[in-house]
Amino acid sequence: MISQEILPLIQQPAYMVAVALFIFGLKMMSSPATARRGNMLSAVGMLLAIVATLLGVIEFSWILIGFVIGALVGAVTARLVSMTQMPEMVALFNGFGGLASLLVGLADYHQKLDIGLVPTYDAVVISLAVLIGGVTFSGSIVAWGKLSGVMGDKAVALPGQNIISFIILAAAIASAVLFFINPAGNLWALYTVVVISLLLGVFAVNAIGGGDMPVVISLLNSYSGMAAAAAGFVTQNQMLIATGALVGASGLILTAIMCKAMNRSLINVLFSAFGSSDATTVGGKGVEGEVKSLSPQDAYYVLEAASSVVFVPGYGMAVAQAQHVVKELAGLLEENGTEVYYAIHPVAGRMPGHMNVLLAEADVPYDKLYEMDAINPIMPNMDVAVVIGANDVVNPAARHDKGSPIYGMPIIDVDKAKTVFVLKRSMAAGFAGIQNELFFYPNTRMVFGDAKQTFQALIAAFKD
Repeated sequence: MISQEILPLIQQPAYMVAVALFIFGLKMMSSPATARRGNMLSAVGMLLAIVATLLGVIEFSWILIGFVIGALVGAVTARLVSMTQMPEMVALFNGFGGLASLLVGLADYHQKLDIGLVPTYDAVVISLAVLIGGVTFSGSIVAWGKLSGVMGDKAVALPGQNIISFIILAAAIASAVLFFINPAGNLWALYTVVVISLLLGVFAVNAIGGGDMPVVISLLNSYSGMAAAAAGFVTQNQMLIATGALVGASGLILTAIMCKAMNRSLINVLFSAFGSSDATTVGGKGVEGEVKSLSPQDAYYVLEAASSVVFVPGYGMAVAQAQHVVKELAGLLEENGTEVYYAIHPVAGRMPGHMNVLLAEADVPYDKLYEMDAINPIMPNMDVAVVIGANDVVNPAARHDKGSPIYGMPIIDVDKAKTVFVLKRSMAAGFAGIQNELFFYPNTRMVFGDAKQTFQALIAAFKD
């Protein structure tokens, strides 16, 4: 251990360098071309921060035990968890970050209680770490359950859901205030905050449908950062405060981007129980028309003659784990002289950037990925648009049906392509609970079945 006089002279510069690495890393992660390097840069910053912090530690035994256990768990999950399970993993990462902040708050309280001194300021920041950390942990576990299929992905809202939520939150605040008044004597009040925070996280996220998970994941990520910042104030660690603030701010910015992409406010996402209905129509004027299906063999003839094809992936591609066969078919199309594009909607999938991650795993070139605003102007020039398990993000009702729950949400204008192939297992509605009118358009053909098997049949046809 380094002496207390010299320690700050080493730690503070190291922390400043680490924060700078985090900032540059975040900046680099805004582009797919530099994201990998940005991630490595941030990892170096975290390593520097950890080493600098440990310089002031006297006893390493428990730290080493935690390090070994964490390293083993991380190595095993990194090997076993597939890229299609990344949303669930991100949810768990958020949750355990929140749990760590909660435990830090409780440990610091008991440490101060042992010496008989719990200042009011410390009580306030401990309560914040516990409250935000508890909500993050339990909410993330529910999000993991919805994403992994352990729980149903529908929004489960009780009668008077919002009123009950506010009552629970008020009870948490009241308990925290009682704890502030007498930190040393009202231990029960702090543990009441713990229980209520866990309950509030479950109650809040359970009322949000699976289709809103991209917003929920980014918001919980922000919560985990705020909980970490609160834990930094608890332990008086400037590095933890800075990193927590960075995570909290970036999570909030990403949440705002997700909400904008859905043309919905964060309040609407959190408190509207969107997607709670099991009906296939919720509002709107309904869908009429005839669905025309197509076999993979017939779809091959159209694709073989196409000069331009755009693939529009959705959650169905993740479920079918079809990203590699999509890439293989795209390669065969390009060999045939076809221009190939990939159109990415900001909220396609179950977490921010879900489709980008899956396509990157399949080694799809970055310059082939087009954001919604870039692909829509050229969509009328596309011979074929292939929709892979996407639903509400390509529903034309969002543009014109004022009675539709998704009215006003920006969509990818696949209906403007000359021909549209929709790959789905069935005619099931998307998370909004409404039927997609695109399925009934005259230029749309439904190709029913497992997306991976459909692509394999198309690949076989091209090779034959």
